[in-house]
Amino acid sequence: MLILITIIHVIVCLFLIVVVLLQSGQSGDIAAAFGGMGSQTTFGPRSAANALTKATAWATVIFIITSFTLAIMATRRAGNAGSVLNSTQTTKSAPAKSK
Repeated sequence: MLILITIIHVIVCLFLIVVVLLQSGQSGDIAAAFGGMGSQTTFGPRSAANALTKATAWATVIFIITSFTLAIMATRRAGNAGSVLNSTQTTKSAPAKSK
């Protein structure tokens, strides 16, 4: 089960990278941020959601679900291992001598 979720997670990661890179920019350059073109173009014009934005949203949801699932499965697989700090050894050192 862990291998299947990991494979799905990697595929969704690659798909998400491709879909985000395929999307066009907001068509607003740095001058728009400083009042060169008006305030509405700073964050880009509002447009209807196309197939790429819907694919990005679904891929993001699947990515988050598989991330949480893998984290939970890794925690349960480790069992009652405790904290990393439980296995460290503390050594007492003598205080530094002052001159």
